[in-house]
Amino acid sequence: MQRKVIIAGGGTGGHIFPAIAIANALKKIQPDTDILFVGAAGKMEMEKVPQAGYPIEGLEIVGFNRSNIFKNILLPWKIWKSLRHAKGILQRFQPDVVVGVGGYASFPMLRQAQKNDIPTLIQEQNSFAGKTNKILGKKARKICVAYDGMDKFFPADKLIATGNPVRNNITQSAVTREDALQHFGLSNSKQTIFAVGGSLGAKSINEGLLPLLETIAEKDIQLIWQTGKPFFETAKAAAAPYASHIKVYDFINVMDFAYKAADVVVSRAGALAIAELCVVKKPVIFVPYPFAAEDHQTSNAMNLVNKKAGLIIRDDEVKSQLGNVVFNLLQNRALMEQLETNIGQLGRPNADMVIAKEVLGIIA
Repeated sequence: MQRKVIIAGGGTGGHIFPAIAIANALKKIQPDTDILFVGAAGKMEMEKVPQAGYPIEGLEIVGFNRSNIFKNILLPWKIWKSLRHAKGILQRFQPDVVVGVGGYASFPMLRQAQKNDIPTLIQEQNSFAGKTNKILGKKARKICVAYDGMDKFFPADKLIATGNPVRNNITQSAVTREDALQHFGLSNSKQTIFAVGGSLGAKSINEGLLPLLETIAEKDIQLIWQTGKPFFETAKAAAAPYASHIKVYDFINVMDFAYKAADVVVSRAGALAIAELCVVKKPVIFVPYPFAAEDHQTSNAMNLVNKKAGLIIRDDEVKSQLGNVVFNLLQNRALMEQLETNIGQLGRPNADMVIAKEVLGIIA
């Protein structure tokens, strides 16, 4: 009997890549599963999901705008419209289960599914649950989580500790450190920093690195720097005199190479980034994005810092602290090994398969 599954959510790479990983795992377990994605029109899922080989429908939905209250005037109308659209998708596709991965589109889809008694599963990626997931959690069949202590947000009997799904090209990468460094045109004998701020880059990390470029080159350290598009030209020009030591990219498609090449990673603390870093076992300095909903990135990072599985610098302290923290860490072999061991113990390379089995278990 063919199973029909809707996967709803998106808005950022942090929601889309785990969603695709779950879809791929469903197909691996039950190849004839019919999967439809529902995302937010105009967001990156409308491009990334078809590239991964799945159909997607877009809802006209936006999030609450915290910085400009006037932009929320049309929000009630858009929510009403997207709830109607979601209802139409359910009537047409007739899913056996709806999976919510977070992001704008998951609320209307799961809300309508629950109204129609279609079973739902929530994949809560963060250590601090968002408002919409807390509402939806009351009627969800199962809630897959990545952090401990989530019973303060959700009914404890629905929680399943699965970890966050990580893309196959990272969990199953066979690339060696030598190959990775060669790919970036870097030396095998030097220590390497990988700085990454999510798919759009991170302003504070970028601005914190700018004054350190000369010192990095002088200390004979290498840097792989994913800047995001907005900062790319600035960074490229600043790094030009140190081209042998510093490689600048607006976006890196081969993340497994970048992780493998790195001795130390400087990163935001989104759920996807943390899940990947746990799997690749790298010493990491987190710079949480302070304006994420409910400041969940700080909560995510502290969860690891408290287990001695990462270091943290506050966003507004990057300029004053980054150099000291990075250079001291690179000189402290014992601390690097401790961070590596502890973060590695939190890795869940098969989270996608565990979640897929839970999804199919609901409709068995």
